[in-house]
Amino acid sequence: MEGKGQQQMAGLATGVSPAESETGSTGTFTLAESGGAAGPDVGLLHDINGLAKAAPPWFDRIMGFIGEYGIMLGLVVVGLWAWWSVRGRPGTMEDSVAGFTALVWAPLSAAVALVINIPIRGFVERPRPFVNDKSLEVLVAGKTDYSFVSDHSTMAMAIAVGIFLAHRKLGWAALGLAFAEGFLRIYMGVHYPTDVIGGFALGTAVTLLLAPLAQLLLTPVTRAIAGSSKGAWMVRSKNAGTGRAAPLGIPEPRGDAAGEKGLAA
Repeated sequence: MEGKGQQQMAGLATGVSPAESETGSTGTFTLAESGGAAGPDVGLLHDINGLAKAAPPWFDRIMGFIGEYGIMLGLVVVGLWAWWSVRGRPGTMEDSVAGFTALVWAPLSAAVALVINIPIRGFVERPRPFVNDKSLEVLVAGKTDYSFVSDHSTMAMAIAVGIFLAHRKLGWAALGLAFAEGFLRIYMGVHYPTDVIGGFALGTAVTLLLAPLAQLLLTPVTRAIAGSSKGAWMVRSKNAGTGRAAPLGIPEPRGDAAGEKGLAA
C-alpha cells in the first residue's frame, strides 16, 4: 500500500492522474516507461497513431514511405522550384543574389540544426515511444536512437523556413509539407508530439537566428558565382526582367557594401 501511495503521489506531481500513473493513458506503462511524457502527450500520440491501426496495411506502407522519405523529396522539389522562380523573377542582380543566398542557406540550416540536436538528444535521453509501449502501431522498424527532438521534423522545418525567406508563395507550400512531416512522425509511432514540436522550434530558431550570419558569409560567395561566366546562370536568368523586389525585412548584418540587402526578397 505504501509503494502504491508513493506511485500515486509521483503521478500527481507530474500532472498525471493516479490511474494513468499505474496504467498509462491507454496502455499498461508507467510515466517513466513512456520516456517522461505526460498524459496529454501520450494521449495525443495514441489518438494519432490509432489512425494507423485503423488503416489498411497498404495505406500504412505508403504513409511510412512518405513520412520517412517522401516529404523530404517533396521539399527538395519545392526548393528547386523556388530556385528556378527566384533566378527568373524581375529585380536587380542584388535581389537575385539575396534570393539565391537564402535558398543555399535552407539546406545548410537543416544540417546545422541536426548537429545542434546531437547533444540535445544525448542530454535528454528520451527513448522512442514504442520501446516500452508495445501497443503502438510502428510503421518503420530499426529506430534505435533517442526520440527528442525529431530529426525529420527539425530538417523539414529548417528547410521550409529557408525556402519561405526566399519565396513567400512556395514557402507556404514548404511549411505545409513540414507540418505534414511532423504529423506523420507521430502517425508512424516513432515520436511523441513534443518531439515534433521541439523539432519545429529548433529548425525555425536555427534558420532565423543564424540567417544574418549566413548572409554575411554566403553573400560574397554568391556574388562571385554571379560574376563568373560559367556560374552566373545559377543565380540569375538571362531573361530576368529589371525592377525591384520587395525585401522580407529580416535582420541584416552590417557589411561594407552600402547596398547589401536582407536574405530574401
